Amino acid sequence: MLGGGDPRRMSMDVDAAAQLSINSRALVVSAPALSHVGEDIPYMVPRQDMQNGAHNQQAESISNNSKKLQDDLHELGEKIKHHEDNVKYLKTLKNKLEESILEMQVALGKYDKASFSRTVNKDPALVKSEEETIDHILKHENSAAALLSRMKSQAEALSSDHSLTKDVIGIVATLGKVDDDNLSRLFSEHLGLETMLAVVCKTYEGVKALEAYNKEGSIDKNSGLHAFAASIGRPLADRFLVICLEDIRPYSGEIIADDPQRRLTLLKPRLLNGEHPPGFLGFAVNMITIDSTNLYCFSKNGHSLRETLFYHLFSDLQVYKSREDMLNALSCIRNGAISLDGGMIRSRGVFSLGHHH
Repeated sequence: MLGGGDPRRMSMDVDAAAQLSINSRALVVSAPALSHVGEDIPYMVPRQDMQNGAHNQQAESISNNSKKLQDDLHELGEKIKHHEDNVKYLKTLKNKLEESILEMQVALGKYDKASFSRTVNKDPALVKSEEETIDHILKHENSAAALLSRMKSQAEALSSDHSLTKDVIGIVATLGKVDDDNLSRLFSEHLGLETMLAVVCKTYEGVKALEAYNKEGSIDKNSGLHAFAASIGRPLADRFLVICLEDIRPYSGEIIADDPQRRLTLLKPRLLNGEHPPGFLGFAVNMITIDSTNLYCFSKNGHSLRETLFYHLFSDLQVYKSREDMLNALSCIRNGAISLDGGMIRSRGVFSLGHHH
């Protein structure tokens, strides 16, 4: 009953209620801490495992980059090889074209005269004519060349002893010319006076006609050229050279096709690196112009003057623009060279120094 309840009971209920209230607060206060028990807690990876993973990823990245670089280098190497092959092909093509150009230049008689280091003498009045050459020969009065030139110019002497000269083609100095005064002087200096005044015969019979011997082996002054020299009071003073075409070993290569001057097919020299030497102008033997009267003067064996006489005299003598060009090409000079500024190499290892008066 409400009005008549036991006071102690009421006191107990109040205490219980108060205790319950306190416990309720305790539960409320502790609830947040307990709520973590039921939630998922993240797994903490050990530091060593994390480092190993990072290292593996880094190594894999380096490996991929390295492979990419290797692939790029291989591709670059292939491109370089391709370009090198192209350069090699183009150099080979260039060399072939240069040789073809040289052959055409030789056929046309052109030697890049515009690039000569000295002024090229193109004035026809200054080019030695055959008459001027003979005048120079006649100045050597007691030479065989002068005597034979007199015989040729004097009809009486020629008709009186025709057998003496019928096999004689001429004097070296009169059988070819160069259309440049400076180059002509250099060629003459290279050959020397004795060779320039040499007598040229077709056969050995012509050589025997010029000089005979007695039983003792001495010269018979009453026959041959010696007899003619004595008859005009100009005895031969010294020895003289006679070149016999049939005994000369001729050029064995090809002749430039359709070249009216019948020039020789000689390959341009090459340096050790395969390039043609700078300043090379041509070969002396092909720079000689042979007069039309002697152009088809063949030896007994059917070879022209260029193939016999001039190849014998000059071989593959090279001509260069300057002394510097010539000296830079020493490695590919076999049988001598000259330069337009006066340089001269007689043969391999033999240099002609100083200057010509």
